[in-house]
Amino acid sequence: MAQPEKVILYTRSEIARRVKDLADQISRDYAGSDLLLIGVLKGAFMFMADLARAMSIPCQTDFIRAASYGAGSESSGTIVITKDVDAEIQGRDILIIEDIVDTGLTLRHIVDTLKLRKPNSIRVCAFLDKRGRRKIPFEADYVGFSMEDGFVVGYGLDFNEQDRHWPDVYVIPNPV
Repeated sequence: MAQPEKVILYTRSEIARRVKDLADQISRDYAGSDLLLIGVLKGAFMFMADLARAMSIPCQTDFIRAASYGAGSESSGTIVITKDVDAEIQGRDILIIEDIVDTGLTLRHIVDTLKLRKPNSIRVCAFLDKRGRRKIPFEADYVGFSMEDGFVVGYGLDFNEQDRHWPDVYVIPNPV
C-alpha cells in the first residue's frame, strides 16, 4: 500500500521545546501533590514518556484505553473503556495525558468515568487540540499545539496503526 505524501507540521525540536514548557508548568502547578499521570492508549505513550521525564516533580503513571465502535471510520458516539486504570484514584490529583482532543467525546467519557472514583482533581493535558472537529464542548487544561483540522501522524499519532514511530509530526493530505 502506497504511503500518502506527508508534509511536516512540527519538528522534533519544536516538540521537545513545547513538551519542556508544558512539563515546567505542570511541575509548578502540581508541586507537593500526589500526582498520577494517566495516558490514553495508544497515541499518548510517546508524549507521556517525554512529559514525565521532563517534569521536575515525582509522579506515578498508569494507562487507560477507550474505543468508540461504529461502521467504518466513523465513531458511533458510544465510548467503551477497553483497558482501565490499575492505580487507586480516590483523593489523588489526576492528569490525563492524550495525544489529540478531536470531537471531545472520548475525553469527556474518560473524565466523567474517573470522576466517579472521587479524585482530588482531574485535568487534561493534550499534545494536539483539533478545535475544528469538536462535537461537544471540551477544553484541555494544558495544550501542546492547536490546529483546526487535518490528518496527522508521527510522535505517537497513527494512520491505520502505522507511522507512530516518526519523531516529527506530519500532515497527511487525503488519507485513504
